[in-house]
Amino acid sequence: MLTPRRPVPALQVATLAHGTFTLKDDAPQNFTLVVFYRGLHCPICHKYLLELGRLQPEFDKRGVKVIAISSDERERAQAMADKLRAPDLRIGYGLNLARAREWGLYISTSRGTTSIGIEEPPRFSEPGLFFVRPDGTLYYGTVQTMPFARPHFDELVGALDFALAQDYPARGEYVGAL
Repeated sequence: MLTPRRPVPALQVATLAHGTFTLKDDAPQNFTLVVFYRGLHCPICHKYLLELGRLQPEFDKRGVKVIAISSDERERAQAMADKLRAPDLRIGYGLNLARAREWGLYISTSRGTTSIGIEEPPRFSEPGLFFVRPDGTLYYGTVQTMPFARPHFDELVGALDFALAQDYPARGEYVGAL
């Protein structure tokens, strides 16, 4: 389990149009927003990433760099990017599933063809979303076992405004005896 205020695992993936993404070198003003998505086969991911692409300028204004990452191979990641039409959104691909597990992501196995007629990969990670501070420590994180009911990006923008204005600390950091 990842712990707020502690370092997150290393993360490096290829991106479609922005070179290699290395989290430790990202150097955001306030945060890097890492959005792990299931892949091209997921219609909910498509809708979710459309919202992210639409709101990316709001994150940019708040000193937040954004990347969306899946375990899809380059061709499937490119197909997703083509559907999104959000050229500024960094799309990472080829996430190693062992690395996904280090981030606390759940791993699923294929159930065949999805409702949009695209075959699921044999294994893929379920969604997760993390705000990582420039020093590589976790500020906020959420993981899911299902594609449904993810945090809304417009609500996260509002939460960022509050957190930045109030210098609100990361919560959930206690790991001592209970």
